[in-house]
Amino acid sequence: MLPLSDLKVLEMGQLIAGPFCAKTLADFGAQVIKLEPPEGGDPLRNWRVMRNDVSLWWHVQSRNKQSVAVDLRQPEGQAVARQLATHADILIENFSPGTLEKWGMDYESLSKDNPGLIMVRISGFGQTGPYRKNPGFGVIGEAMGGLRYLSGEPGRKPVRVGISIGDTLAALHAVVGIFAALEARRKTGKGQVVDVALSESVFNVMESLLPEYCQAGIVREPAGSALPGITPSNAYSCVDGLVLIAGNGDGIYRRLMEAIGREDLRDDPDLANNAGRAKQADRIDGAIGEFTAKRTVEDVIALLETARVPVGRVYTAKDIAEDPQYQAREMLIQTTAYDGEPLTQPGIVPKLSATPGQIVSRAPMIGEHTDQVLKGAGFDEARLAELRQKGIIK
Repeated sequence: MLPLSDLKVLEMGQLIAGPFCAKTLADFGAQVIKLEPPEGGDPLRNWRVMRNDVSLWWHVQSRNKQSVAVDLRQPEGQAVARQLATHADILIENFSPGTLEKWGMDYESLSKDNPGLIMVRISGFGQTGPYRKNPGFGVIGEAMGGLRYLSGEPGRKPVRVGISIGDTLAALHAVVGIFAALEARRKTGKGQVVDVALSESVFNVMESLLPEYCQAGIVREPAGSALPGITPSNAYSCVDGLVLIAGNGDGIYRRLMEAIGREDLRDDPDLANNAGRAKQADRIDGAIGEFTAKRTVEDVIALLETARVPVGRVYTAKDIAEDPQYQAREMLIQTTAYDGEPLTQPGIVPKLSATPGQIVSRAPMIGEHTDQVLKGAGFDEARLAELRQKGIIK
């Protein structure tokens, strides 16, 4: 049995943050009922690369879920959602703060009928504070959480890290909050609100950014591919690409310098620890770069792996798809989507030894489970027909 198989989750979010949170729970067995608009469904269905009129991203984000198509803009659709919430352990939403209150679905109202309900609210800046009503997507959270400023080369415009990391960090913080709230409910019998802000989720992983400023007056600056203050840890050019080398431990540093033939740097007493090396980062990086520039990525990796120095190439999607480590760890899962076509998607993280997660069902078509789910919540055939005739459900 999957570890979360006794949990019922009502997903009212769309796009990335809320649905990624629910996907993580679904991968470990939670029954996730996703509410989406009857016309068009979740906008993620139309994002990025399409196949047979459906986004490939959608198939990954919505695996292991059931789809109920209901128009939440209509009072009768809101009533359907409230009814489903009475049967849920967890409700996940990432609407603008105040939206659920307009629908009569504030936590106080829902918890009267379902005292154990855990409501997860993901938004740009949280449910309180002067910015609470400001719209905020992941990119804004990344910027105002401190990440964007550090992303890129010194003196150049900050860059996006390549994925919607702000949304995903918020989703994972929401999962942490859910497990803490479930443990509290086990002790008290009562649910609560898990309030997750995208900006705070990014800020929470910014290491010592805040105390460095508040206590030492240091504003951390962008450092390109280097790990500032930790030397050597950087990307280095080879004749056919880039290689990442992390030689910042004292013993590792000595092995690295020996491997590249720089015993002078290995034995320099000023470079015996990281504090000294950080002061001479340019000198050390220059020596490593001079060595790698004359060799292939494969040769550098083979040499440093033998010397037990952490090293790796910069992977593309092609590299990941062909890598034996990812294959051995079941991180490339072959499935079939609802269009009948094969689909390779990422495996499940983390790996549990006794009750590992599984992909037990494909991503659903719009409203594929509307009747099944609503009948289970007490709606009879006549009521379903009436709601469908009015366009409330699909």
